[in-house]
Amino acid sequence: MKRGAVTYGSAWALVTGAGSGIGRCYALRLAALGYRLLIAGDRREPLEAVGREIEALGGAEVRICAIDLARTEAARELFDHVQTEGIAVDVLINNAGIFSFCDILATPPERIERIILLHDVTATQLSRLCAADMIRRGVRGHILNMASYSLWMPFPGLALYSASKAYLKSFSVAFAREVGERNIRVTAVCPAGVATDLYGLTPYWQRIGLRLGVLISADSCARRGLKALWRGRRCIVPDWWNRIWIPLCKALPMCVLRPLRRYTMKFQK
Repeated sequence: MKRGAVTYGSAWALVTGAGSGIGRCYALRLAALGYRLLIAGDRREPLEAVGREIEALGGAEVRICAIDLARTEAARELFDHVQTEGIAVDVLINNAGIFSFCDILATPPERIERIILLHDVTATQLSRLCAADMIRRGVRGHILNMASYSLWMPFPGLALYSASKAYLKSFSVAFAREVGERNIRVTAVCPAGVATDLYGLTPYWQRIGLRLGVLISADSCARRGLKALWRGRRCIVPDWWNRIWIPLCKALPMCVLRPLRRYTMKFQK
């Protein structure tokens, strides 16, 4: 069997933000490994499309939960839904995210709140609820949290996004140490540019980014993320060349960032 594979239909995986991009690829790959799936997101139509795609490929059972995860009570509501459906989650993928490229003073307060709720509060609470249930059942559990390379890039326009992802990475590494002895593995995945619609790039520019090596595909990110999870890695940056730039990103002086900020102001939204 492949690493991470299970007897067909014998285990459940929960993937948030599974309607497109990296979340969709996580769902497809977990289905190929034999998992039954509960896929969650804020829009039912994309989730149903992914469900049909998995069924067409001969995947195991897929259930859908349309839910707004950027709310204080979202994690508890989703976990209650899991329990009501009789699902025992063995793999949790906290993938749902909102990208923000805008100065804090120009960001509406409600958007600040929603991003922090989604990236940090919901992911933390859902990790806690699922880990406690895994421990109670005595199974080997796996939790993957999607952080971001931008946590090493506290640049103008990324203050909110990079800070929320920095929390998620720090939480994941510390939580992994807390529950490691209880047979739970936790991994934070910190990709740089990924060819998805998250950043607002058109398909043309996504293809250009892939050809230049500036972006990686969503499926490549999901494959490397799951590989790190099965191996018990606490934190991973897909693609080695991105890792070598981390010290430079953290050390860029304002004399470099100031003209960069003036140029990027027109892209902020």
